[in-house]
Amino acid sequence: MRGERPTLDTVARAAGVSKATVSKVLNGRGDVAAATRLRVQEAIGSLGYVPSTGRRVHDTTPTITVLFDAFVNLYSAQVLSGVVAAGIEQGVDVVVTHLAGSSALTPGWFRGLAAKGHVGLIVVTTEVRPEQVRACADAGLGLVAVDPVSIDPSTTDRLVSVSATNWSGGLQATEHLLGLGHRRIGFAGGLPASRPAQQRLHGHLAALSSWNVRSDDSLVLQVGFSHEDGRAMASRLLDLADPPTAIVAGCDASALGVMEEARRRGLRLPEDLSIVGFDDTYAAAWTSPQLTTVRQPMREMGRVALRTLLSLAQGQRPETHHFELATTLVERASTAPLG
Repeated sequence: MRGERPTLDTVARAAGVSKATVSKVLNGRGDVAAATRLRVQEAIGSLGYVPSTGRRVHDTTPTITVLFDAFVNLYSAQVLSGVVAAGIEQGVDVVVTHLAGSSALTPGWFRGLAAKGHVGLIVVTTEVRPEQVRACADAGLGLVAVDPVSIDPSTTDRLVSVSATNWSGGLQATEHLLGLGHRRIGFAGGLPASRPAQQRLHGHLAALSSWNVRSDDSLVLQVGFSHEDGRAMASRLLDLADPPTAIVAGCDASALGVMEEARRRGLRLPEDLSIVGFDDTYAAAWTSPQLTTVRQPMREMGRVALRTLLSLAQGQRPETHHFELATTLVERASTAPLG
């Protein structure tokens, strides 16, 4: 009959589950698969189900968690803006959190997320170990990693990752400098344990090789992605007896550190030193001179991560276990021809 108040039975039939399963979802129990939980939540929302207590169910909107290793950088802000934008489009709530180290990702932590009704987790530039991938799956949660620090071979068929074409980006940055006549090109990159950092370095070395320029180990440093790391690496590179005329930085933040150290020494940019960053964060256009950098589509990476996670929560198989979005070189004023 039209106007009839939906019941627990109505929701169960609409979702194709038992009444007990609907009750578990309503009570925030963690022992319900993400796809099933999402189906029940959608049925509750579409039917306008209200429990017998008279209190409308608020937990009908799918919720995902975004986990960052660090908030205080422009990269994280732009990835998050993409996740949030896609969440608004898809009707998904986004919760942001930060844990001190990947060791905090215990089975109990994943079960706690599931108990709150969350359908999945996006981890950004955070190490995810094989046992944590298993614990996440055991809790019934979907998992997508954005720019993961590393990917264990045993998890390649279970962990979906989203990143940029880091190797191509490293190649583009160095070929740009080679085209300007530079041959002494320093590389100020992230730690060797970082997968994106290694890919960018390999792209850099491939560019040197394709131009028949001999690689000099003294010009390659791998310390980290922070502003302070960039400044420290620039100091070491510029102290060389034959210092570089150009430096490729592993990210925009470290490129700004390179700039600061160069200015401290009285070098003119780009007349005395050309600098290329990686990311194309907002800061790249705010520096003086404006930073030439490799753009990775961070907002779109966030969007892809959320859409993929939602598909996983709905029980769909991913199109691929590794999404790579294209990088492009953005030429600004921090690079110039040699001499």
